[in-house]
Amino acid sequence: MALDRWIGLVLLGVCLVYGYAAWFTMDDMLAPFMRRNPIWPSTFPKVLSILGIIASLVIVTGLEKGEQKIGDIDYRRLWDYNLGQAVLLLALMVAYALLLRPAGFLVSTSGFLILGALILGERRILLTVLIAAIATGVVWYLVQVVLGIFLRPLPFFFGG
Repeated sequence: MALDRWIGLVLLGVCLVYGYAAWFTMDDMLAPFMRRNPIWPSTFPKVLSILGIIASLVIVTGLEKGEQKIGDIDYRRLWDYNLGQAVLLLALMVAYALLLRPAGFLVSTSGFLILGALILGERRILLTVLIAAIATGVVWYLVQVVLGIFLRPLPFFFGG
């Protein structure tokens, strides 16, 4: 079996476990008044698990390849692929998760978007910084002001 199908199988297992948690364990501790709401805290994880299971099954069965003859990933030539970019992006994701609280949403998200674009090969730095700043500001505004969910915008030493 090709490497992409093995990865799809692993993702299918993760989505099944996530779906089990979303469907059977998340709603046990809900307050009685919340049980009457049409949307529960587990609604989004339930939808996400279903979409993940569908996408994983498409990969495992090979339906995404269609009629085209796309070469499978050759796991014996794995070093010929851009593994450096993939590893750097994974490290950047971990750093983003660890820096989100201490550095604040605006700094960590902008940094993640800018560094991620640079790792993937974008060379127009000013445009990247502008787009990252606008996207981060819009998302922060929507979450903070529109939804009313507190996100620390600035690093803790700025009092944010």
